[in-house]
Amino acid sequence: MATVRDLLKQKSFTEILSVAPTATVLQAMQLMAERNIGAVLVMQQGKVVGILSERDIVRKVELRGQSCSAALVSAVMTEKVLYVEPSQSLEECMALMTEKRIRHLPVLEAEKILGVVSIGDVLHEVIHEQKFMISQLEHYIQQGQ
Repeated sequence: MATVRDLLKQKSFTEILSVAPTATVLQAMQLMAERNIGAVLVMQQGKVVGILSERDIVRKVELRGQSCSAALVSAVMTEKVLYVEPSQSLEECMALMTEKRIRHLPVLEAEKILGVVSIGDVLHEVIHEQKFMISQLEHYIQQGQ
């Protein structure tokens, strides 16, 4: 099974995108829309202090009738950020994402953020790996006939 490190190597987009906790939710949404991402890290002085997802915005701003241009990221971000290490398998990522009902996981190694993986990234790689395994098995079976 592939690891998170393998997945990060294949991602074409490797820039770590973040916003400050003092940014407005509207500013964070604009960044997410420009980069076509569903979550952004919230960083202060080089450290992750939270993560802001589209789900956070909908549940904590819009449903409460607040203004995205007035609400601060710090008020709606998820403060308890779960991480994975580059050596972990994609199966472990999927299990964690499923269990905790999250769609984005920062990748941390020696207290340094290497990237963020999404459930879409993980599923794409798992499907690719399964297709490869199936083709190898089909080839093996055909060789035995």
